[in-house]
Amino acid sequence: MPKRMVAIVLAVLLCLGAGCHVQKVQQLPPTSVTQPEKETIVGVTTLKGEEVSFDQPGASIRDKTLYGSVKKTPYELPLDQVQRFWVERKELSKSRTIGLVAAVAVGAIVIAAVIVAKTKQSCPFVYSWDGTQYVFDAEPYGGAITRGLEKDDFTPLDRLREQDGLYRLKLTNEVDETQFTNLTELWVVDHPVETRVVADVQGNLHTLAAPQNLLSARDAAGHDLLPWLRATDRLIWEPSAVPDAKGNLQDEIVMTFPKPPGVTQAKLIANVATGLWGSYMIKKMVELRGREVGAWYSLMDQSQSARADLFAWEVREQLFALKIYVEEPTGWEVRAVLPGVGPLISKDRVIPLDVSRVQGDQLRVRISPPAGFWALNSFAVDYSQDRSVIVEKFKPLTARDPDGKDVLPDLMDSDDRYLAMPNIGDTADLTFPVPSRHAGTDRTIFLHSRGYYRLHLASSSEPDTKALQEIENVPGAGARFAANHFAQWQIAQRKNQ
Repeated sequence: MPKRMVAIVLAVLLCLGAGCHVQKVQQLPPTSVTQPEKETIVGVTTLKGEEVSFDQPGASIRDKTLYGSVKKTPYELPLDQVQRFWVERKELSKSRTIGLVAAVAVGAIVIAAVIVAKTKQSCPFVYSWDGTQYVFDAEPYGGAITRGLEKDDFTPLDRLREQDGLYRLKLTNEVDETQFTNLTELWVVDHPVETRVVADVQGNLHTLAAPQNLLSARDAAGHDLLPWLRATDRLIWEPSAVPDAKGNLQDEIVMTFPKPPGVTQAKLIANVATGLWGSYMIKKMVELRGREVGAWYSLMDQSQSARADLFAWEVREQLFALKIYVEEPTGWEVRAVLPGVGPLISKDRVIPLDVSRVQGDQLRVRISPPAGFWALNSFAVDYSQDRSVIVEKFKPLTARDPDGKDVLPDLMDSDDRYLAMPNIGDTADLTFPVPSRHAGTDRTIFLHSRGYYRLHLASSSEPDTKALQEIENVPGAGARFAANHFAQWQIAQRKNQ
């Protein structure tokens, strides 16, 4: 069953700065991926959920068709059947593999130039040293757009490797915003062999010993989403911000898992991210406040009740916080909330669930993501008891900006000191100690960071009070606002073809 998509799938993949190897997803026009010396198409994901890898030197695009070779056999595919390109880009001494999301409309290509620069609106990037190069590995505290919304983030650093007795990280600002990092520390977790360790939103660590895969996953129209949601891979369910055939902008996805008899607690494992268009809408909604945006920031910074109202709105609308429903004898009950993260990279997170009321041998979970706001990669569930782990927490040994200035005091504690990065291209290099490994264990390393960011806005206009009141008070108005902007953007891109 082809993925439900009538317009454009949005995601981003960028790399700025020498020596970075990045795997993020980027929106580029398919017609621009035509220069082999700059863009080598090494694979695609099709709308049917097929992953295709091309022989060297990769595929090319001619006349709205993709041409390549797979295992020495000629291969061609119309561009309107491409969901994502996977591209290897080489520039001088740098080489990186990135994903380019195809701009696909019904039977036509929608040109999507400069979407990355104009839409990505969140978070610093964190690069891990993997022994040979810096690799994009984390995107903390997404959505924390003022100090009152400052948050802690707990991200596994899958690519981090020690060298010369040190772990090395690089923080970068690659977006038009000022980023304020309060704290960075590494959690080095040694855990029993044949287990994984994943954090929940509060930073509690959970072991996974026997994850259970999805039995089924279907949307409200009955489409089979199992190929898209059963594994963490290149198949990512990301409907664009357009209404369905009935005019709805919010889907319902029901997922079914096996459930052993007698269990009362479950660990839902979700690999999801905020959609790129959803990330862009953060900025657009804040811009509606015009010259009063400063007063709104101050309110968020100073008022706990105002922050509580904002979170309640996020949960109601599910634009940046997704309700997790569990089917029980009384019907569908909300048993957890999954906050959004940055749009460029997703990692597994655990959502603890009370399943004591669930009857039978199946666990059914429902989510209702608004179109354009979520990118869903995979879901699984684990019923095993958490096992003991050894956690050692380390502050940075060194932290320096590009000029060699010592910024270590800004990152040592959760306090009133911040590492401020106001400009695109600002960086900081950090080192951490490497503890001895405990015998008979595997190791997972988490970055615990805390901070926020401020968007760079032109805020001299009058506030759009009508739009703000509608978004705040009318259920579904936020998704409709995003869809209207998306439709306007599509029209503008077609005019530019």
